[in-house]
Amino acid sequence: MNKIFDSHAHYNDHSFDGDRDELLEKILKTNVKYIVNIGAGMNDVEEILDLIKKYDNIYGALGVHPENADITDDNFINVLEKNILSEPKIRAVGEIGLDYHYDGYNKDNQKKIFKAQLELADRLHLPVIIHSRDACEETLEILREYKPIGVMHCFSYSAEVAEEIIKLGMYISFTGVITFKNAKKARKALERVPLDRLMLETDCPYMAPEPFRGQRCNSSMIEKTAAKAAEVYDISIDEILDITMKNAKRFYNIA
Repeated sequence: MNKIFDSHAHYNDHSFDGDRDELLEKILKTNVKYIVNIGAGMNDVEEILDLIKKYDNIYGALGVHPENADITDDNFINVLEKNILSEPKIRAVGEIGLDYHYDGYNKDNQKKIFKAQLELADRLHLPVIIHSRDACEETLEILREYKPIGVMHCFSYSAEVAEEIIKLGMYISFTGVITFKNAKKARKALERVPLDRLMLETDCPYMAPEPFRGQRCNSSMIEKTAAKAAEVYDISIDEILDITMKNAKRFYNIA
């Protein structure tokens, strides 16, 4: 029985160019039921639209990642809106947010791009997928202002921040990082997330769980992440996979 819903993947990434179709056809015949392929910039739009048209159980999200804010045309919102409205399998705006990790970022431009996409999602009645790195307080400030239906993906902040996200009515998604030996902070945060607000993701090709750490990740590897989550919640792997399946289907409005 298909149990896995990978709520956040990047199969249009160039690391899959050599075997993308072979890999997807293989894993979609096993325990992977649904995948949502997430956009990071305007260059992803056509690739994602092609992918979700090709595979029945792959859905999509379109958006501009904060790292791409400075290379985004002023007309990007109109282009995003047109493409989202043209394809019913686009189920969210994302990934969007703030990222102050690397030197040279333009904080004001990131905020402008972030807010414009939050407004787009509200206008289109779609959820948002939030990316936030080294920008916790300012991300929370904007989320409190806009109050979107959303998920904080690849959660990396503290347990206290997780509680703040939950108070906003949002979901929180975890990657294979929770399986890493040194990921005590992530597991502490996981403990604070109610089961009805939990999702699992790969963020593939990144964040492969143990024992695959350092390898190219794919959706089937969520089983390892689910096993660690089940350990934290003291329930079975099947229960975790069932719960996160229901949550992700609800979030992405998949019947």
